[in-house]
Amino acid sequence: MSLTLPTKASPFPFAALAIASYTQKADLNFDENATGVSLDLDGARYATEEEIVNVLAKLGDLDRESTKAATYFALAKTLPTITAVPDILTTFDSLDNHLAYRTFLASGAIFDITNIHVSFLSASIKTLGLLKNGQHVHALRWFSYLEGLESTQVALAGIAAAKANKARNTKTAASFALGLQNAKEGEVVTRFPPEPSGYLHIGHAKAAILNQYFAQMYKGKMIIRFDDTNPTKERSEFEETILEDLELMGIKGDIISHTSDYFDQIYDLAIKMMETGHAYTDDTEQAQMREERGKGIASAHRDDSGLRWCLRAKISVDDQNKTLRDPVIFRCNVIPHHRTGDKWKIYPTYDFACPIVDALEGVTHALRTMEYRERNAQYYWMIEALGLRRVSIWDFSRLNFIYTLLSKRKLHWFVDNKIVKGWDDPRFPTVRGIRRRGMTVEALKQYMLSQGPSQSLVSLEWDSIWVLNKKVIDPIAPRFWALVKAKYVPVTITDGPPKLEVKTLPRHKKNPEVGEKQTVYSSTILVEQEDAASFEDQEEITLMDWGNAFVRSKTVAANGEVTSLTMNLNLDGDFRKTKKKITWLAQPTDAYPMIDVTLLDYDYLITKKKLEEEDDVKDFVPPVSEFREEALADGNVKTLTKGDIIQFERKGYFIFDGAAEDGKLEFIKIPDGRAAGLASKAGKDAAAVEGSVPATPSPSGTESQSTSKMYKVEKVYGEEAVSPVPNNNILAKDLLRQSLGRSRATVC
Repeated sequence: MSLTLPTKASPFPFAALAIASYTQKADLNFDENATGVSLDLDGARYATEEEIVNVLAKLGDLDRESTKAATYFALAKTLPTITAVPDILTTFDSLDNHLAYRTFLASGAIFDITNIHVSFLSASIKTLGLLKNGQHVHALRWFSYLEGLESTQVALAGIAAAKANKARNTKTAASFALGLQNAKEGEVVTRFPPEPSGYLHIGHAKAAILNQYFAQMYKGKMIIRFDDTNPTKERSEFEETILEDLELMGIKGDIISHTSDYFDQIYDLAIKMMETGHAYTDDTEQAQMREERGKGIASAHRDDSGLRWCLRAKISVDDQNKTLRDPVIFRCNVIPHHRTGDKWKIYPTYDFACPIVDALEGVTHALRTMEYRERNAQYYWMIEALGLRRVSIWDFSRLNFIYTLLSKRKLHWFVDNKIVKGWDDPRFPTVRGIRRRGMTVEALKQYMLSQGPSQSLVSLEWDSIWVLNKKVIDPIAPRFWALVKAKYVPVTITDGPPKLEVKTLPRHKKNPEVGEKQTVYSSTILVEQEDAASFEDQEEITLMDWGNAFVRSKTVAANGEVTSLTMNLNLDGDFRKTKKKITWLAQPTDAYPMIDVTLLDYDYLITKKKLEEEDDVKDFVPPVSEFREEALADGNVKTLTKGDIIQFERKGYFIFDGAAEDGKLEFIKIPDGRAAGLASKAGKDAAAVEGSVPATPSPSGTESQSTSKMYKVEKVYGEEAVSPVPNNNILAKDLLRQSLGRSRATVC
């Protein structure tokens, strides 16, 4: 069954695409030359979108009956044509009222997707903007939920990919269905085979997510198999951390196994290969063996028999595919294995063990990155030589990002030289690192799926994944305020409240479900130096969450810094007419203190977009890659738990990283995808960066004393409460320092 979608059609047939992605009952063919949408099914062709939606809904056993169906279907047809703002708002009012006590408009998600939600996608940017301005919270909640469904994201990604590739009649199955050849529902078995020798990074994340995605899509199983064939590198502790990392991404295997579970069978099969003339023993030195394989020279022991150093498959001496030049399949290693102890002195290589265990465990589809493509012939040779069940291989591109290292050896160098604080450092591309920096599971999954079945080897920018992450966190991140500690200015509100007033406000103006916060109002407040310096005499500005005010006087020190301001309120003023909307904090008291916090931001760990093989990583380490800024936050932050994501308004999104040893709360800035935030800071003068932490490698041979232990790391985010450090004496000490003309610091 094939659904042809015209990429140039306007409006685009989103309903047909959406239900195909949701039901997975049709292969998608994006065709820029097609004149209309069509579905070919058992010799019949359906050429109207409504017919196609009905047919696919029936095949998917979906109930599309609803007493409101006719009304909403008519709405879906007219919404993309509405242009007048009052008419759009009237439509939104109707939807919002209906959704106030309902999850869906009609009988379920699929009806809403194929009949109403898609009409929003066809509508203008203005229509979507009006919906997302927060005035219709129920309609926005409904839209955001449907937009976040995997089927919706994959459908939209398919359109984008087709257009990016100029829609060269590229056939892409709904939700990658075409990628798994010979897949049968209920019978698909995938496997994710990490080596327990390190921490998972973002490249592993793509493989894990895709394996789980396919297994769930076909109602099959996913095996998490630890490839523990090298006792020199592997430890049981890494198995625990890998499972924790997978749990952080919401991934759980149906079966957990080890290659070492099959050592006896693998050994027997190796003996069988020797007996059938498909393998031979070789004691050639490793360097000589590598040279001979490269030049296509046969080993002097190729036709010998006996047991010496290693066992090699007898495939070819000079095949153009060098992976077929008699690869090693067993080698000696006297180091005890972390599971089998000293039972074995020889261990199979990954290239030999992998196809065997795949066959023995019933794997139907082996997902492998493109770097293994040349080894596919070797994989199938092993299967055929041993007479094992054939396994289908599905290749996908490895995930590479600019300014990012995924090599375990190179990442080890940063840990060993104490340039980072451990494997969960926010600068690291490990799952723990990116999660600690604020990457959500939802954004990670959507991004991986949006990559599609691409086999292109490219280095990706980080902006797209962080933009996607922002879309996930923005609707739910509570809003707080913070002022840079070294740069605040006292403001006297002449007609302010004679005593402190406390009001309860929503933590998120557009999403009341986020909760409430306490905002303190006083006749003495603090603002940031940058804002104070920008105020003109008698200018009307807006104090956020309070109202408008006039700047009546400004005191400036000899160095040009503002040391104090006087304002009076104009609460009847129109905030829409002011150019400056600023955050502020009330003078702290014992009852309502400010909280000392540290704001952290990070640069890339290397200054070159992509390191070549001949590059030495030491030559490309920036002098500074961590930036710390001391600040004061409103008291509401003391209610946060480690791992909470918030927004300090006008500063960006942050993730709460817990309390430091000195008691200060630490917040890590989450990139939002903007070019300025993602640009390498390596060119900036490190000496001018206040609070920066120089990257100083340890002397050669010095053991790392990183705060995050390498082999035992607690879960990134726990539920423990923290005790923030209040700061009630700022006006008595720090403001005095400012009033004496303290020099202005330069902060990156």
